[in-house]
Amino acid sequence: MENTDGSPQGPVTCGSWIRRPENLNLVVIGRSKRGSSSSSLLQIFTFDPKTTSLSSKPLTTFVFEAVDGDPVAIAVHPSGDDFVCSLSNGSCKLFELYGNETHMKLLTKELAPPQNIGSQNCITFSVDGSKFATGGSDGHIRIMEWPSMNIILDQPKAHKSVRDMDFSLDSEFLASTSTDGSARIWKIEDGVPLTTLSRNSDEKIELCRFSKDGTKPFLFCAIQKGDKSLTGVWDISNWNKIGHKRLLRKSASVMAISHDGKYLSLGSKDGDICVVEVKKMQIHHYSKRLHLGTNIATLEFCPTERVVLTTSVEWGPLVTKLTVPKDWKEWQIYLVLLGLFLASALAFYIFFENSDSFWKFPMGKDQMRPGFKPMSRDPESFDDHTWGPLDM
Repeated sequence: MENTDGSPQGPVTCGSWIRRPENLNLVVIGRSKRGSSSSSLLQIFTFDPKTTSLSSKPLTTFVFEAVDGDPVAIAVHPSGDDFVCSLSNGSCKLFELYGNETHMKLLTKELAPPQNIGSQNCITFSVDGSKFATGGSDGHIRIMEWPSMNIILDQPKAHKSVRDMDFSLDSEFLASTSTDGSARIWKIEDGVPLTTLSRNSDEKIELCRFSKDGTKPFLFCAIQKGDKSLTGVWDISNWNKIGHKRLLRKSASVMAISHDGKYLSLGSKDGDICVVEVKKMQIHHYSKRLHLGTNIATLEFCPTERVVLTTSVEWGPLVTKLTVPKDWKEWQIYLVLLGLFLASALAFYIFFENSDSFWKFPMGKDQMRPGFKPMSRDPESFDDHTWGPLDM
C-alpha cells in the first residue's frame, strides 16, 4: 500500500541497511503512528556514498493497517532480498523486495509460527542466513531454521525480558542479554542453554556482539557498573572474561560490529557514538551529541562503506561517515604488487649489468665478459656421421 495522502509522519522507531545483490545499499526505516493523524510506516531510501546521504524521498512506502500496531525491530536477510519486521501487536511480517533503484515494490507475507506471540524486542538472522531468532519482551527466545521456520530452540523463560541478542560468525552460538543484567549463551545445534556469563553483583550486562573477523573468537558486551559504562571481552573458547575497558563515557543503548569485524561501535542514551578498532581496542571515531539528548535506538554499519546508520525518535535516521583509516581497495593491492615486481626486475637488471660476473667468479685482468653469438650449423660436420638403418 502506498502512502499518498500527504499526512504527517510519525517518529522513527527502527532502521537497517539493505545490501542488494546489485551492490546497491538501501536503508529501511520504521515509523510509528502519530496519534490519529498518521499511520505506522515502512520507508525505503537509497544511499549515495559520494555525498554520504539518503535520498530526500523514499523509493517506496508501505502503510500498516491500524491493527498491526507500530514497527518495533527490523532484521534484514544477508541476501538483501527480504527482511522481517516485528510489530507491537505481537506479529511479524516478511517483506520481499522487487525492482531496482528507480522503481521498487514491497510484497508482504505473514510469518508462521511467530504470530501473536507478544512484542519482540529483538529479531536477527545468522551471518549465513540459515537461522532466524526472536527475543520477546516476555523473555521468550526462539531460534528457527530459515526459511522453513522449523523450531530449533524454544525457551519460554530464557530471561525476564530480552534486551539484545547476536549470532556467532559460524552460527554455532547465540548470545542474549536481559533487562535484569544477566547474559546467556545458547548452543544452537543442541537447542539448549550452554552457560551464563559471570558478572559481579554491581554489574549489568546489557548489550552483546560476537567478533566477526574470523580470527578472534571473542564476545563483546556492554556492561553498566554503577554510573560507569564498560566494554567487556569474553573468550568464547572457554567463556572466561578476558578484561574490560571504558570506551563510552555514558550509558550505552546500542552496540554494533562492522561486517568485516574490524570495528566495534557503541551508541549512548544521550546521542553520542564511538567507533573502536577491535585489534587494539582504541577509539578511532567519536561523535558527540549526534542525536542531541536522545536515546540512539539503531546503530548499524554500512555493508560496503565506513559509514554508520543511526536512528532516534527525536532526530530520525542519520548516516555518518567515519573518520577511520581508509581501507585498501583490491585494485590498489594489485597495483602495489605490480610495482614491487617491476622494481625487483629493475634491481636485478642493474645488478647484472654492473657486476663482473653474475655468480661472482674471479676473472683475470684481461678477461672480458663473453659475448653471446647465435649458434650456426656446419653442414660438413653432419655429412660424415650420417645415421643409416640399424640391423637388430
